[in-house]
Amino acid sequence: MIHQKIKDLFQSSVEHICSDISDYSVHPDIDFQRNQKLSAQKLISFLVSQGSSSTKVEMLDFWGLDDSSLPTSSALNQQRQKLKPDAMEAVFRHFNSSVMALVPNTLSDDKYRFLAADGSTCTYFSTPCFSSADYYCSPGNSIRGVYSMHLNAFYDLTTHTYTDALIQPVHCKNEFSAFCDMVDRHEVIEGRKNIYIGDRGYCSYNNMAHVLEQNQFFLFRTKDIHSKGLVGNFDFPEEEAFDIDVKVTLVRSHSRKIPVNPGTYRRFVDRASTFDYIAYGSSDTYELAFRIIRFPLSESACECIITNLPRDEFPPERIKKLYHARWSIMPISACHASNYSSHLRQIYRRINSVSPSYRLS
Repeated sequence: MIHQKIKDLFQSSVEHICSDISDYSVHPDIDFQRNQKLSAQKLISFLVSQGSSSTKVEMLDFWGLDDSSLPTSSALNQQRQKLKPDAMEAVFRHFNSSVMALVPNTLSDDKYRFLAADGSTCTYFSTPCFSSADYYCSPGNSIRGVYSMHLNAFYDLTTHTYTDALIQPVHCKNEFSAFCDMVDRHEVIEGRKNIYIGDRGYCSYNNMAHVLEQNQFFLFRTKDIHSKGLVGNFDFPEEEAFDIDVKVTLVRSHSRKIPVNPGTYRRFVDRASTFDYIAYGSSDTYELAFRIIRFPLSESACECIITNLPRDEFPPERIKKLYHARWSIMPISACHASNYSSHLRQIYRRINSVSPSYRLS
């Protein structure tokens, strides 16, 4: 059955990481080297299965009432401190990679994979001796302050699983660069295309270019045509709702001698904006082609979408439904930790635990 296959793949991923556990140990020469009641494999399996109850309750749920196999809470804490957060991330990536073979049989669309991009800030309490100053912030009237990290993730809207994640310190938060990094490294199922779906914060020429360079598709919500946003200066029809094609030539020099193909809009990308495919001041150009789709939400409001999806397969009505599906992203909760490493472990623990449970549904 599919349930057992997924469980076996997960256990195989844990075993694979534990086969070279020294790469994921704080002290490689001594950590997890002795035969102990709480092995690295048992520890990782427990951390992934752990919920929001107290540690004692979670341990009883996992090991049962058998005193001979149940470790003490102090033993659990000691073993957990030996494990780098990288171990949980490695399990997540290996498991996602190995389970890809099962994914096509569960997809409702046999040509596309719908991946929603989103970001969220995770806050925890700590002290300077446990967490770097890059994570410290003092919001509002807070005297003691808190520590925060920003989680960027891709979420498969069909299988309801996280497919990639990138964590940044709160002071180094950059959803644009995180999106590009994840797009560049993301796996593509043979015979299928990835469709990256993002809110207004992800709509930029650089993000579009990274998706196009991977020969994939994007769908971004953007500010309306009457704003000063990305689509604020095109020639639009008089109708309130429309679906038009535009071509844009990006330049990073003010020189008017740079040729632009007829029928395209010239757009200047200034020094403050990131564009990875043209150096600032260069005479090079970069062309983008996409659709701008506008449809009414109510009598007084309209939504604007930018995409490179083919019109024959994705008419405006399907685009509208596809974007609204983005809001089904499964939240990550039940994180409780007091230092950076533990919090990072728990984030990947939650990502790991969401993936198997939803693949089983």
